[in-house]
Amino acid sequence: MSVLKALMVAVSVAERKRDEARQVLQNAQAACQAAQGQLSQLEGYAEEIQERWGAKEGASLKPEVMYHHHQFMGRLGHAAGLQSGVVADHLQRIEAASRQLLAAELRLASLRKVLEARRKEIELQQARRDQKQTDERAAIKYHSNAIGPSGQEG
Repeated sequence: MSVLKALMVAVSVAERKRDEARQVLQNAQAACQAAQGQLSQLEGYAEEIQERWGAKEGASLKPEVMYHHHQFMGRLGHAAGLQSGVVADHLQRIEAASRQLLAAELRLASLRKVLEARRKEIELQQARRDQKQTDERAAIKYHSNAIGPSGQEG
């Protein structure tokens, strides 16, 4: 029975690790979605600014204004590039967390199979023991009935 208890503890630990791996994956996915949302906001803002700027193309603009606009758009593009890197990092974390979760699920499944096989083996051994005891009792009863109460075979 101690082997069964040890296996049940191992299954319990494996379930906890699987649950932790699932939580890590969910957290990574949420962080990636947030980063993707920020990237979308940056890109949307850049498009909006560019559209507004395009509407003023016919107007005469001072070189300083054009310079500042290009500087601003460059910074905005740089920020979007950095955010794209953040999103890529999150995607890698999601991939790693997915692999960890899969490994934890496989380990749990294999431990459950081992536990079930061990339970069946123990049940079979117990059934054999019970059958042996039943057979021994039947043999004793048969011999006692065959010999009879006077101690002689009848």
